[in-house]
Amino acid sequence: MLPVGREALLVELSSAEHAEAFHVELLRRRARGELPVMREVVPGARSVLLDGIADHTRQARVRFARELASWRIPPMRRGAGDAVEIPVVYDGPDLDEVATAWGVGADEVPGIHAGTEFRVAFCGFAPGFGYLTGLPGHLHVPRRATPRTKVPAGAVGLAGPYAGVYPRASPGGWQLIGRMPDPEELWNPAREPAALLGPGVRVRFVVVGAAGVAE
Repeated sequence: MLPVGREALLVELSSAEHAEAFHVELLRRRARGELPVMREVVPGARSVLLDGIADHTRQARVRFARELASWRIPPMRRGAGDAVEIPVVYDGPDLDEVATAWGVGADEVPGIHAGTEFRVAFCGFAPGFGYLTGLPGHLHVPRRATPRTKVPAGAVGLAGPYAGVYPRASPGGWQLIGRMPDPEELWNPAREPAALLGPGVRVRFVVVGAAGVAE
């Protein structure tokens, strides 16, 4: 538990799973009015930032930090809440490499990926880019040894324990297995919230096409 400036606390957790569960519990208790007023709760890979805490006197922060440290958070309960569906055409340039890493045929990758339940653990890298957890350990794949200079918007990729969808064209080193036909839905500044895939959102990928199959 670290103070970050006068109005913030950074809670560091033991794992990505613990951080995700802690973030969900924070939001739950905040919605019930059980926490001090704060401006933002921002999850990270293994941390959660509580920013803009209204009562930021040293005594209040110490008391609040002790309260947070006393929490015993149960593991994340999967399957709760509605899921955002992301249509995917599975024809990515790294499909064969991922299939080899998984020990399956390339035609089996879409069913395995779409059959996995994902949840947005945190956002970063680019506006609207959510880091999705849910892949079991045996499906983790390394990043590419050489990143691409340009990954197209809508590309669906894997890297380590995470899956993600690129909201805009950018450099990237994730293993690309498919594409979302209409990626503009991922980030819309005129919408509230602007990000389709915000922290805590359940995500389900839907197969709408595959390599060698007409859309």
